[in-house]
Amino acid sequence: MAKKKAEYTEILIRQGLVSPEQISEAKKMAKESSIKLPDALVRLGYATGEDVTRAIAEQNGLNYINVNEINIPPSVIELVPESVARENAVLPLSEGDGRLTVILSDPSDIDTVDKLRFILNRQIDLVLAPREAILEAINHYYGQTIAESADSMLQEFTDTAIDFTETVDDAPRGDETLDESSAPIVRLVQMVISEAVQARASDIHIEPFENRIRVRYRIDGMLIERDSPPRRLLGAILSRIKILARLDIAERRRTQDGRIKVTVGEKELDLRVSIIPTSHGQSIVMRILDKDNIRVGLKQLGFGEDDFLKFRQLIQRPNGIILVTGPTGSGKTTSLYAALNALNTPDRKIITAEDPVEYYLPGVNQVEIRHEIGLDFARVIRAMLRQAPNVILVGEMRDLETAQMGIQASLTGHLVFSTLHTNDAPSAITRLIDMGVPAYLVASSVVAIMAQRLVRVVCQKCKQPYNPSEATLQTAGVTPEMLARASFSRGKGCGNCQGSGYRGRLGIYELMLMSSKVRELTFNEAPTEHVRRAAQSEGMRTLYWDGLEKAVNGITTLEEVFRVAKRAESD
Repeated sequence: MAKKKAEYTEILIRQGLVSPEQISEAKKMAKESSIKLPDALVRLGYATGEDVTRAIAEQNGLNYINVNEINIPPSVIELVPESVARENAVLPLSEGDGRLTVILSDPSDIDTVDKLRFILNRQIDLVLAPREAILEAINHYYGQTIAESADSMLQEFTDTAIDFTETVDDAPRGDETLDESSAPIVRLVQMVISEAVQARASDIHIEPFENRIRVRYRIDGMLIERDSPPRRLLGAILSRIKILARLDIAERRRTQDGRIKVTVGEKELDLRVSIIPTSHGQSIVMRILDKDNIRVGLKQLGFGEDDFLKFRQLIQRPNGIILVTGPTGSGKTTSLYAALNALNTPDRKIITAEDPVEYYLPGVNQVEIRHEIGLDFARVIRAMLRQAPNVILVGEMRDLETAQMGIQASLTGHLVFSTLHTNDAPSAITRLIDMGVPAYLVASSVVAIMAQRLVRVVCQKCKQPYNPSEATLQTAGVTPEMLARASFSRGKGCGNCQGSGYRGRLGIYELMLMSSKVRELTFNEAPTEHVRRAAQSEGMRTLYWDGLEKAVNGITTLEEVFRVAKRAESD
């Protein structure tokens, strides 16, 4: 009898990359989220895409290939149309004897293999690579700049005698048919969105200036400028985006907000659209809301071991307020949703009040704030309490009434999560008192405050060790003990990180527990600095110090820590 091939999960366990318990957890997540098991393993951080794909290749007797280390001739690339490559996430590698070797990520996808065999009229041989690496290679080999596409589309407009003039005032008004029939603009807008998604951008910025349109993507928190379309296409681009977002294309003087649902590859995404009038026309920002970004567990947020254990215990409390602070774009929503995901069990009722609801969580009752009809935070919280919830999330405590309602909810047996815009954890106490909340209520209701920022992570593909200068180490405050165990690293720049040396982001945290000492200082309305020193004396690690630890361990760089966190005297 032929020996049965080992499953890829068994191979991963045998290699010591994952444990059986982690496989079980990934299977549960895959079932609940309707995703494939390999994707769940990667998303949970238990294995890399390369690890999983290598194991699948071994299981199926196929070769694994690193697409970053090969160069595919243009004559081979031309054998597979770009639309086919993108739609199926495949890339031709080589040809010979009437056969075509194709790179793909899932050898069990027989439908795709059969489709390729039919479309290309060739026998297909397979090699494997991670899906993400294939998509990046497709961008590399088939890549076409926005400017090139715009130029060709502009020619199409000219050929079809569609006249879009230079000024926004002359853009199409109230006539959806004109824009919908203009296929080049439809493709241009779709290409901008697709490129942004494949580049892992969180925002798309389309900004008009006197002689040009600037297109920028925010990738890992940094704005990257792309090639831009001609200025005369601004009106058509605006109209197309407004139609998708169901906005009034004739409105040019007021701000507008909307949403767009798009499909890019296999992903269904929401885009939150914001349009404001500027001196040279209407400026657009599209926030890309990817559901995958909030399907993270607490372990993947970037907590140090001590803070992870503390935070996990905190969210299991039956009542009290847990505040998360930080500026816009610091990952507060992701942290709160990770906490809700951990608490989202059939025996708990969870209600949120958000402005707006960005991501939809299965099993959670989410309410969107609508100020125009009087549905504000305070009114929603008041109604929530009649729904007998166990856990409440209030998007932001932005005024006294909202804060008082949140405190009332916590004092009547509910666990309340919310956010504040403060620079660090101790400042949140002062902020609440400044709002008008009595100090004794802050002291009795708040159980913990967590400040956070996001730092870019060193690219794993081009990561290399380095030694910072003595001056840098001294400025950073690296102690001899830390230096003795340090493994500083940085990325030299590669295709995987688009030459930046960084890929992805991770949180740095400052978790302050409301100990008896901190409560006493809060009750007495002590200065923020006194609260900070007391919390540090009881073990609180500041934002800067947590970032420094991650830099010392080679996860990020000292430059990134300097960029997002300030070293205080108490550090």
